[in-house]
Amino acid sequence: MTQDQDFDVVVIGGGLVGAAAALALARSGLKLALVEAAPAPELPQDDSWDSRIYAISPGNARFLGSLGAWDTQDMRRIAPIETMQIQGDGNAELELSADEASVLALGYIAESRQMQSALWAQLRNMPEIRLFCPAQCLSLTWENNCVRLALSDGRSLAARLIVGADGGNSWTRTEAGIGVNTRDYGQMGVVANFSTGLPPRNVARQWFRKDGILAWLPLPGNRMSMVWSTDPAHARELLAMSSEALCAKVEEAGGSLLGPLTLLTAAAAFPLRLQNAEVMVKPRLALVGDAAHLVHPLAGQGVNLGFHDVVSLAEVLVSRGVQADVGDYALLRRYERSRRMDIASMQVMTTGLHALFGSDLPGAAPLRNWGMAFTNRQQWLKRRLIAHAMI
Repeated sequence: MTQDQDFDVVVIGGGLVGAAAALALARSGLKLALVEAAPAPELPQDDSWDSRIYAISPGNARFLGSLGAWDTQDMRRIAPIETMQIQGDGNAELELSADEASVLALGYIAESRQMQSALWAQLRNMPEIRLFCPAQCLSLTWENNCVRLALSDGRSLAARLIVGADGGNSWTRTEAGIGVNTRDYGQMGVVANFSTGLPPRNVARQWFRKDGILAWLPLPGNRMSMVWSTDPAHARELLAMSSEALCAKVEEAGGSLLGPLTLLTAAAAFPLRLQNAEVMVKPRLALVGDAAHLVHPLAGQGVNLGFHDVVSLAEVLVSRGVQADVGDYALLRRYERSRRMDIASMQVMTTGLHALFGSDLPGAAPLRNWGMAFTNRQQWLKRRLIAHAMI
């Protein structure tokens, strides 16, 4: 039995970016539906920590706050970044400080499931949003004045605009016939959380090493989260270690700065790649977040770019005028153009740093370490880097 339902916007994907998109667009007076394949997120009953950790910029913390999904989290589980220390593969160092920039924090380390639960709590309280969860998408069909989304249970949703927020392997993007340009970095991101002998004191640390890029991100109390971007063979070696051996390896790699480590969450790994959808929009469709672009995690900006997409799309749709069609291609092209520079500059920066610090060419090491040391001496340049990261 089929059931037809009409909406202004249907968001496909209820992760961080998709949930934020539904909330932001619903606040502009649009009739919304959100379709998510997985069951609605729930916080665990125990006090365990999520291995999926994100660095949230202050600007995006304010954005989540405007959606009612920042201060409603357990703030005892969020750590501000007050200092960032970056070590080259020589003696060069770069330190960025919130105090130097006269700001409270450079960013915040937050758990994925905490943010996800806060966003979904708001979704459930929004009568403007119809939730289809769990629900499997079956097909998209473009009609004269809408796109029709068929669900596997026989229901049919009609939307003037489909927003694809279903991740790097986006079903929406594939169904819409949008290709992707992909570059494999030849690395895996190994993640794990640790308890520490000494508190991180709100300092994020990053080392550019011969075996990859190692990041220690502060968590509240005596805890930290690790991201080690490294070649697949080394990643498999790390994953195969006992918890004791992994703790010893990570502790040694970071110079024992936080004392002895104890594993809190089992190590996991994911492939790293640069990816761009060939287009972010087509008539009656817009892509946001990882469905549109992926970047190297060394700058921790992937989810921040996705939130920027949501803000830009909402601004374009809200400013369209009450008579304008939210699925109009010319209108959606304004959104795509507004995002081009931000996405391109972040991808160029992360890819360039990855190439520079991964190069074994003669002279590459002195050059990259000289550049890091030079930047560390230029207060105006550091302030500009901080200002960009704060957005």
